[in-house]
Amino acid sequence: MLLHGFRSASHQYARLIEELKDDFHVVAPDHPGSGHTVVPGERHHTFDLLADTVEKFLQALNSTGFTMYVFDFGAPVGFRVATRHPEWVKGLVVQNGNAYEDGLSDVAKGFIGNSDPQAARALLAPEHTRFGYLEGARDPESISPDTWTLDQHHLDLRPQPQVDLFLDYHTNVARYPQWQAYFREHQPPTLIVWGQGDPFFLEPGARAYLRDLPGARLRLFDTGHFALEEELTEIAALIREFAAKR
Repeated sequence: MLLHGFRSASHQYARLIEELKDDFHVVAPDHPGSGHTVVPGERHHTFDLLADTVEKFLQALNSTGFTMYVFDFGAPVGFRVATRHPEWVKGLVVQNGNAYEDGLSDVAKGFIGNSDPQAARALLAPEHTRFGYLEGARDPESISPDTWTLDQHHLDLRPQPQVDLFLDYHTNVARYPQWQAYFREHQPPTLIVWGQGDPFFLEPGARAYLRDLPGARLRLFDTGHFALEEELTEIAALIREFAAKR
């Protein structure tokens, strides 16, 4: 199961799905309010809502034993589901998905502490979307502009869900101790792949997982936040090897 991150939707995994589809049954849902997924009526979007929806989605599919790939916003969604149903998760792949204060950059701390809706909305501007893809990348020119322009299209269509989630992000930091306790108690087999140039979630956040998951495998890559854009083939190979053992 692939859980996507901020700005994006399940389309961010299109190339990864192509890499994995012959070996695994791959599920990649949009979070409510992202991509083409619209929540009926006026709803305030929170990470609890996203996790509730993913939980019900998996129950509807009767898909309760899986390797879970979490990235960015997908990490707090996935970790909520995992703490509710630890028996569902046969393995974790964590790609620039933070669960430790060690990993919070000053940029991340800035938006976590933000309570101003207008300031949150300003973060949805095209220059910030482009920054998220290119900052820290080894070869920014190699990253297709289709990535950030498609994300921007969906942000422009429905900005409010992402504003809501920005303003709710502090609830994730408050749950870090709970998620760390889950790691220590259940010791899910874990693969950590991390772009070292991430301007939001820093390399120490990747290494921090090893405190609670000493058996985890960690691979660092010379790339940015959206590590799959430059390291798709190698990360897919690591996932293939890891998930085949679950």
